[in-house]
Amino acid sequence: MGVYIVKYGIWNVTQPAMGAVNALVGGGYAPLTAMVLASRGISTPQEARALLACNGPMHDPFRMTDMDLAVSRVRLALQRGEKIAVFGDYDVDGITATCLLTDFLRRRGGSCISYIPGRLEEGYGLNPIAINQLHSEGVKLIITVDCGITAMEEAQMCRRLGIDLVITDHHECKQTLPQAIAVVDPHRPDCRYPHQNLSGVGVAFKLASALCGDQEEVLRDYADMVCLGTVADVMPLLGENRTFVAQGLASLANTRRPGIAALMAESGCDPTNITASSIGFMLAPRINAAGRMGQIDLAVELFLTQDPQRAAELAAALCDLNRQRQAVESTIYDQAISMIPSGSPPQALVLADDTWHQGVVGIVASRIAEEFSCPTFLICLDGEHGKASSRSYGGFNLFSSLTNLSHLLESYGGHELAAGFTINRYNIPAFRDAITQLAEEFYSDDTPRTVLEADCAISADLLSIAGIESLNALEPCGNGCPRPVLIMEKVIVDRIQMVGSGRHMRLRLRQGNYRLNAIYFSATPESTFIQVGDVVDVAFHPQINEFRGERSVQLNLLDIRPCCCAPCCPDVSLYRKLREDTLTPQEAAQLLPDRAMLGMVWRYLALHADTPLQESPLCLCRKIVRWANQPLNLGQLMTCLDIFRDVQLLTMQRMRKYITIRLAHSSGKADLNQSQTMQLLLQRKES
Repeated sequence: MGVYIVKYGIWNVTQPAMGAVNALVGGGYAPLTAMVLASRGISTPQEARALLACNGPMHDPFRMTDMDLAVSRVRLALQRGEKIAVFGDYDVDGITATCLLTDFLRRRGGSCISYIPGRLEEGYGLNPIAINQLHSEGVKLIITVDCGITAMEEAQMCRRLGIDLVITDHHECKQTLPQAIAVVDPHRPDCRYPHQNLSGVGVAFKLASALCGDQEEVLRDYADMVCLGTVADVMPLLGENRTFVAQGLASLANTRRPGIAALMAESGCDPTNITASSIGFMLAPRINAAGRMGQIDLAVELFLTQDPQRAAELAAALCDLNRQRQAVESTIYDQAISMIPSGSPPQALVLADDTWHQGVVGIVASRIAEEFSCPTFLICLDGEHGKASSRSYGGFNLFSSLTNLSHLLESYGGHELAAGFTINRYNIPAFRDAITQLAEEFYSDDTPRTVLEADCAISADLLSIAGIESLNALEPCGNGCPRPVLIMEKVIVDRIQMVGSGRHMRLRLRQGNYRLNAIYFSATPESTFIQVGDVVDVAFHPQINEFRGERSVQLNLLDIRPCCCAPCCPDVSLYRKLREDTLTPQEAAQLLPDRAMLGMVWRYLALHADTPLQESPLCLCRKIVRWANQPLNLGQLMTCLDIFRDVQLLTMQRMRKYITIRLAHSSGKADLNQSQTMQLLLQRKES
């Protein structure tokens, strides 16, 4: 495996074993598909078929702990004619789980209502407001879907009111489980179910299957809902989930639900070419908008209605809500960005405001986390309390961190990458300090936090229409079975054209005699630091573009880096030790730049003396290496820049992803030996 540095972090590029590639080609796989599979550790056609199978056997739902107890209690409620409430969550997974189980029980004669809490009024999960409301309506049994695993006090409240509680969930468990009739969650420590990574709707499907006794029948009826929730909740598309999604995509192409058909039509989603990506980018945001904007009933009704005219009205309303959500999101983003303190890049961001919309801050937190490369916590304040949404970055475990800081919180829940919590307003400063400390301990300041996992490096001759079409063998693609990410090296940028009102970049790339079109969304020559004539490496999704009946190969670019022929290493371990003043004499001698290295870096910077140079440090390092054809690692580059800054040859402002360098306008020469950084290195070397 080769490791290459880029603007956004590291490219891990796996070169496939040719023996495995040949075996896969011999088994009927096209060369490009065989290379991708071999890069993912697949060495035989049998292994490939097992991995990609979309019709594998489904596991017995009764292998889940407490499933037998859940089924017994639900059957008793059906026999007695008791009023049942299916209590869900307000995201796509929770909505589909709620609608699936509600519809399933009603078809079997159940007196069943659905209840999804108001995001703004009640927040996430089972709560006293909902329990009292359901009790007043005569509900005797509450079944949670996609929530409930941390509802300790609420379970006790149900017991006091004489309401039986069955919990089905798929989130991480705490040490103590709620006291309920049954707690069905594949993450239970004592659960031996073979497939742990089910979605909330996947667990609800298993309960329905256990009640019915025929999983195939239930999947035929509800594959579209299971597929939507599984994809939208970014579950790994492996094992049972591949079966759910593959059958669900086929069901969506010929859906019998007027609401889903109307939503696809309103959002421009082609039912004849629907993929997991279509769900993630087109359908899921519009369904989620109902919960985010406080009108969850629209989404529930959309899934359950049988009236095509009403379905069209609901679909239009959801699309309008999504546009409103986007406008609110933009406003909150601008406000949050203005709150970020200037100066050193943050290790974690904790921002709070009294006017923010609780339903939208999670999206904004995700966007800011990506932009500033750090975990982000946005808190919506209401009086003395605040509700927060948080998003991780670079592997920082949110759930574990919140558990460590639970003494500062009123409640919390979620998982590694996304979590929510409530907090007293006066605990926010202490939480900010504590979470920043945890982030500082987790990260090292100069180590790249993002990793692009690429399948393999290829040459342009493999990118034919037939070759790209062969990659359909990997579908459905998503988490756990991602769309192929390919690398091409030493590609010349022949042309750059801005499209989409200047927001996107269309390029013509050349490798040898091959010319390829590429699109790079949300990118400009300035943000990617490229220009016509540059020799670059590109990472991309291959795709086929159809325009006016013509089909052609197109690269959907994910990243661009300068190509370089000399070693360029991202190692900053010695530079970090320099800043901590812990270098050994041998390490100081190794890091100390000689005259030639200092001259090489300075001459490159001098080429840009007239305008500020704004680059990713990693990208800058690669450009210098390519320009000079001499080796340089990132730690050495940062040391040289510190030396130049010490003697006021330049100023340097560091942000998380890039640095801005301005050369000083001075006619005199600077003595580099007077640099504090140089003096420290010399002292350490001689000590």
